[in-house]
Amino acid sequence: MFGDYSLEYGDYRAAITQVGAGLRELRHAGRDLVLSFDRDEARPYFRGSLLAPWPNRITDGRYQFAGQQYQLPVNETERATALHGLVCWVPFDLLEQTAEAVTLHHRLVPQPGYPFALELTARYVLGDAGLSCTVTATNVGDQSAPYGTAPHPYLCAGTGRVDDWTLEVPADEVLSVTPDRLLPVATGPVTSPVAGGLLDFRSPRRIGDVWVDHAYTTVTAGPDGLALVRLRHDDGHGVECAWDPTTLPWVQIHTADRPDEASSRLGLAVEPMTCPPDAFNSGVDLLVLRPGDQHVAGWTLAALTD
Repeated sequence: MFGDYSLEYGDYRAAITQVGAGLRELRHAGRDLVLSFDRDEARPYFRGSLLAPWPNRITDGRYQFAGQQYQLPVNETERATALHGLVCWVPFDLLEQTAEAVTLHHRLVPQPGYPFALELTARYVLGDAGLSCTVTATNVGDQSAPYGTAPHPYLCAGTGRVDDWTLEVPADEVLSVTPDRLLPVATGPVTSPVAGGLLDFRSPRRIGDVWVDHAYTTVTAGPDGLALVRLRHDDGHGVECAWDPTTLPWVQIHTADRPDEASSRLGLAVEPMTCPPDAFNSGVDLLVLRPGDQHVAGWTLAALTD
């Protein structure tokens, strides 16, 4: 049975999965900061996953790269897309663990649809600033490789559901999508009438019954160079996600709507991304790792206490 790795620092507690090197649990002073799942449970809805070598969707699982056509397995059958990369369900090897940190490694071997060789390392560290994750990808093959990455945590501000919480997303533009398959259409202002004016969260406001499953960009960083998405409960507590938007220029926000009301809108997916959906086809912000190239991306989740 595959297990996970427990981390502790001050009031923080975290659990990192061996399978997929994902985040299973994050708590602060006994309060959940992410929507968790049981240790022996199959990860539901990519909860806490590490997404690589691409985040989000590839239309029909097909893409062209360096003059060659490739076909990936379609794992989102209802929308006929290849969703969220190739490492969610593979075991990572343990490189190092302390009470506050763990480093995990996986060698992604060439395979049908993605014939490229990558070394992937995920390092999680708990500290005063919260839980930080750094993902390093190295091209160890002999040909250039398309690449992207992101996390997939469902943030929790407190009791209740997404509808009850206040959200702040410091982004000026949003990618509109088709209503059936959520495929990219065009990027425009968050105030665009196409979005009904409902996707603008630059100033904190209650989410209410708004449906969101969109990628935001033109993200504003603070004086420290970090962008902050903040999610708060009425009592002032909450959780924030911080990252460098020069490395991760997109962020997917999803209200986790499900057909089953009991499991719907329980947490808010916040996914800083290196590229938008279907970047393997559009080429927008797509990373191309040449042989020997290395890419590093990171993000931090932290408690809001007032």
